[in-house]
Amino acid sequence: MSEKIRTFIAISLPESVLQAMLNAQETLKGSGLKIRWVRKEGIHLTIKFLGDIDRGDVERIHGAMKQATKAFSPLVLQGEGVGVFPDLKRPRVVWVGLSGDMKALRVLQGELEAQLAGLGFPKEKRSFKGHLTLGRIKGRMDGVKLGEVLRALGDFRTTPFTVQSVVLFQSDLRPDGAVYSRLAEARLESA
Repeated sequence: MSEKIRTFIAISLPESVLQAMLNAQETLKGSGLKIRWVRKEGIHLTIKFLGDIDRGDVERIHGAMKQATKAFSPLVLQGEGVGVFPDLKRPRVVWVGLSGDMKALRVLQGELEAQLAGLGFPKEKRSFKGHLTLGRIKGRMDGVKLGEVLRALGDFRTTPFTVQSVVLFQSDLRPDGAVYSRLAEARLESA
């Protein structure tokens, strides 16, 4: 029987962006709102959540990633603005939005979806909304107060960053938070 591992495909972020995200968290922490903050090592741009896979499928997934990325040049993105999913009435996720080469990012994500669908991974039903998760909210929260707190970060921006690859990560869920390990990487190298 093959070992099952929990996986996703994401874009790693440079230190400058991670530090800006931590600074945003610090600003929001002062509000006293009950938000479970994402640790620095857990902040990334998720492109596709795969869930539990057989460890033996890593090479096939890596092949699909390389096929999907081969026509793409590196992308330039920037964290910009903050918000919540699904909305302030029922907030569950506090996020930083993205700007920059968004059209190319959506096309890349769609190409990854198509390649992975060929391996039997179902396409996501919701449209892709690239974002960087700052924190998660459990239970009820005062949306008015949260909205006021988020407005304090209304002009939030990170430095621009260049996306040069996508990474297949393994996610080990532990009591003190998930631990992520790199399994494979596909570079964006089109001439």
